[in-house]
This record gives sequence, C-alpha cells and structure tokens, in this order.
Amino acid sequence: MSTDTHRATAAAILPLVGGPDNIGSIAHCMTRLRIGLHDRSLVDDEALRALPAVLGVVEDDTYQIVLGPGVVARVSPEFEALVAQARRAAGTTPVTAEELAERGEALKAAQKARNATPVKLALRRIANVFVPLIPALIGCGIIAGLNGLLTNTGWLPAVVPALAAIASGFMSLIAVFVGFNTAKEFGGTPVLGGAVAAIIVFPGVAKIDAFGHHLAPGQGGVLGALAAALLAVQVEKGCRTWVPEALDSLVTPTLTVLVAGLATLFGLMFVAGAVASAIGAFATWLLQSGGALAGLVLGGLFLPLVMLGLHQALIPIHTTLIEQSGHTVLLPILAMAGAGQVGAALAVYCRLPRNRSIRTTIKSALPAGLLGVGEPLIYGVSLPLGRPFVTACVGGAAGGAFVGLCHQLGIAFGSTAIGPSGWALFPLLDGSSGMGLTVAVYGGGLAVGYLVGFAATYFFGFTRRMLTDLNSDPGSIPATGQQASEPAMA
Repeated sequence: MSTDTHRATAAAILPLVGGPDNIGSIAHCMTRLRIGLHDRSLVDDEALRALPAVLGVVEDDTYQIVLGPGVVARVSPEFEALVAQARRAAGTTPVTAEELAERGEALKAAQKARNATPVKLALRRIANVFVPLIPALIGCGIIAGLNGLLTNTGWLPAVVPALAAIASGFMSLIAVFVGFNTAKEFGGTPVLGGAVAAIIVFPGVAKIDAFGHHLAPGQGGVLGALAAALLAVQVEKGCRTWVPEALDSLVTPTLTVLVAGLATLFGLMFVAGAVASAIGAFATWLLQSGGALAGLVLGGLFLPLVMLGLHQALIPIHTTLIEQSGHTVLLPILAMAGAGQVGAALAVYCRLPRNRSIRTTIKSALPAGLLGVGEPLIYGVSLPLGRPFVTACVGGAAGGAFVGLCHQLGIAFGSTAIGPSGWALFPLLDGSSGMGLTVAVYGGGLAVGYLVGFAATYFFGFTRRMLTDLNSDPGSIPATGQQASEPAMA
C-alpha cells in the first residue's frame, strides 16, 4: 500500500473514534492500533468494522483496532500526525495524565475490574519485557535459517561466518536486553537492570567458585536475567528511600549493582539455571514420550488460553528454549490452533451462504488468518458464534496431535523465533531431520488442522436454529465475546 492509502485509513478511523479530542493515548503492537479513549460512547464500532482496512476491534485496557502486521506500523504514525495536526489547528495541547484520569476514571475502573486480575497483570508485565525483543528474534531467526541452508548446501562458504555472527550476536546478549526491559517495565533504571543481567553472560563468571561449583557463562539465561533485574529494581527503590539526595547518584547505582550482582552470582544463576534446564528437559520429554497426546492437548487448549490471557506465560518459556537449543519445539504445535481456526472459518463461510456480513468478514480476515494473525477470525467469527470456536479448537487439537506424533517418531523441529505463525512460520523452522522433512511435517499439520476444523464446524458447528436465524438475517452476528486478551504471536 502507498503512503496515501495509509493516511486515508488513518483519516477514516479518526472521526469514528470520536475525533482528536477523544484521544488520550496512541500506541501500537504487531497487529493493533491501541487508543486510549476519554469517552467510549463516542466510538462507532460498526462503522469501524466496515472499513476495508480494519480486520476487527478488541476492547481491553485500551480500544484496539486490528489492522494486521506491517499495516499497523504505517497507519499509526499517520494517525498520530492527524491527531497532532488537529490539536495544533484548534490551539489545544495534548491531554495530561491527570486530565485523562479525571475524564475517563469510571470507564477505566469498569474495564480494569473485568481484566486486571493479579495473575493477568503479572503475566502482561512479564510479556511486556519480551514482546519488544520479538522483531530481533524474527530477523536473527530467519538469518540463522538462511545460514543453515547455505551450510548444508555448501553455497557461498565465505558468507557463512558473517551470517553466523549476525544471527548469533543478539542471542548471545539477549540476557542484557531482558534485564534492561525488566527494569524499565517495573519502574527501575533500565541501564542498571541491563548491567546486572550482563553479569550472567560475562565469560569471567567461569572463574567464580560458588559453593564448590564453577559457574558457566549464560547459566540461568533469560530467566536469570529477569530475576536479577527484578531484584535490582527492588534494591534501587529501597536505596531511594534512605540515601541522601546529595549521595544518591553515587551510592544508589553502586549498591544496586553490587547487591543484585552478588545475589545473581551466588544464588539466582543456580536457581534460574536449574529451572531453565528443567523446562528444556520437560519439553523434550513431553514430546518424545507424550507425542500425539501432548500435541492434542497443546493445540486444542491454546485458543482458550489466549482468551484467558494466560498464553503470555509461554513467552519466557519459548525464549528460554530458543536460547538453549536454537528453537522452541512448542510453537509449531501451538500454531495448529490457528489452522483449526482457519478451517472453522471456511466452514462458516460455506454454511451461511446468505449472510453477507459474516462472509465479508471471513473473506477480509482469511489472508491474515493463513499468516497466523488470528484475532479477526476469532473475535469477528468463531467466538461470537460460540460453537465454531469449540470446533476450531478441535481442529487445532488434531493438527497438534499430528505434529506431536511426528516428534514422538523422531522428526523433531521447532521455530527459531516467536511471533509469526501459520504460513509465516515456514522460514523460521529448524529441525534435525532436514529442512524438507521438517517443512513437510509442519505443512501436514496445517493441512490436518484446516481439514478437521472445517469438518468439525461444518457438521457440528451449528444447530438448526442457528442456521435458520443466521441465514435469514444478513445483519451482523452477536457481539458477545468481543473482549479478550491479545494473542503473543499476533
């Protein structure tokens, strides 16, 4: 799309969310434009959903407009520019945090009461540490895959060392980035979090004898970095309460790095290393022993986990597995949930030939669904209808069982990065059985998910009453289930 198209999309969205005066904050993630609103009642949901570029809307702690990967990164700055231009023309200044709190306190309180459970908030904050790392994981993962292809084929041998350095450099220091982001997220000084986490990857830790054991550089990985930075934040906050202001710039950072650093070397690295090793061993055992059953459970339950917001707990697990072995074996299985969702949506399309609204939604959202962006199909089709959401899970379970069975038979593989899913995961696949067999198994899993999701939905996704009502009424489907947490691989 051209810049004019993205600007036109932003211009079309702005009046439908209440205009510039109704905007409190603007942000975006991989697929969604996130808007903080002063008055929710000014939003025209139906008109927004009708825009060609809008794949769906989700209401969470912010109002989220699903535009899809790539598009949202181009529409968001245009939207911000339009809001700023309108405010300058009106002679107004951006709304302060205090004004926003006063004008939207009732709405925020109601919204947080529904979504801000302690578990979800904790998982969301941990996810906020890792989500900014996803673009680098994707880029380095694809380069690592390309490097593996060149190595196996013997092409361009002079380029292989350079690609290896490019692909591995980020992963060798990922603990530092995790520490930096952790301190930033939890209210500490980011560089102090990064400094403490850097201890974990420093080669010199191999000379330290702690309790009769020598440490290994990288021991504890991202989990150790997360714990070390969290401790550094607490030490720093504690220092701020008693260190005199005149000495704060000297004493606080010194004590923060010293106390958290010693605790990291003589405690956290051992504990986090044991936990990380256990995660890797459990994932390997689960798929080698449980195979099809494990895949069935993982693939079938991932969509419900997404709806509960609990999928965010998997992000540090994926990252730990990538750090340990170069890929996460769980992601290709979990990606089968998206395949079941696509199959279910196709069945809905076939079963409701006279419902233009639903069929239009499916046609516009299906390409994104094939690439692993599932929100439009989930929130716009299967979840509001109810039964098709369950049959989509059945398709995901079947695809997961297929991939899990192949793992059990010795065809083990995973994804070198997190974020992409569906067809977009093909360039990130990495396995010990050769790229051809790896691609074939993953593609076979997608096909099983599509077919079973379609069949389960076609034959069991509707009651007679549902078919009668939905085919006789071309209007939009019920709006239940529109509020849910965002998936990690969006």
